[in-house]
Amino acid sequence: MPIIINLDVMLAKRKMSLTELSEKVGVTMANLSVLKTGKAKAVRFSTLEAICKALDCQPGDILEYQQDE
Repeated sequence: MPIIINLDVMLAKRKMSLTELSEKVGVTMANLSVLKTGKAKAVRFSTLEAICKALDCQPGDILEYQQDE
């Protein structure tokens, strides 16, 4: 998949657990886990905005495009 999700990297940089993030953004642990593992097919802008706000980051810190070789 050419879109890489770096949620685990940002969580580590902010020293925040997935549980903490879940509580701050109001998204279930299960849904965040699907996103974190890269298995999500889509993400709502409202969810992305809430994650960025909670982690004090930009969407580009979480989402990365990697061209297929």
